[in-house]
Amino acid sequence: MNREKVRAYVNQYCKLRDIQYCAYELHARKYNLTSKELFVLDLIWFAEDGCLQSEICERLSATKQTISAIIKKFWKLGYLSLTESETDRRNKIVRFTNTGKEYAKNIIPSAANAEIDAMAELKEKDIIELIRLTTIFSNCMKEKFNKINDIDF
Repeated sequence: MNREKVRAYVNQYCKLRDIQYCAYELHARKYNLTSKELFVLDLIWFAEDGCLQSEICERLSATKQTISAIIKKFWKLGYLSLTESETDRRNKIVRFTNTGKEYAKNIIPSAANAEIDAMAELKEKDIIELIRLTTIFSNCMKEKFNKINDIDF
């Protein structure tokens, strides 16, 4: 396929990706959050035993400084607790406090339900195909960007 045709497909795909990202942004803004803060809260919400800061960094492809700043903000507000990991004392386990759970319960479940409801509109075979193709495309993107940026994420 020629590059012009592929470029047109890339543009179509990017518009769709932007629509998805905008939905998260608008939901986050409703609560005076950034989308990255929303994603951090989401990860903690669904981690029953808490999650490591390093896991959040890896999942969101974010720097330690970015995630630390977000966690510190919520910790200062009394929404999060930090506990040393038994396996690596430099790494902290992040959990909601009761105040944090109360705060996040109005933000995260509604977003998670919107995601589930949106995907539930698709047939199961289409969901499987969407995930299959997105996985292939994401891995290719990662590989190509790693080559130009000479990094590994």
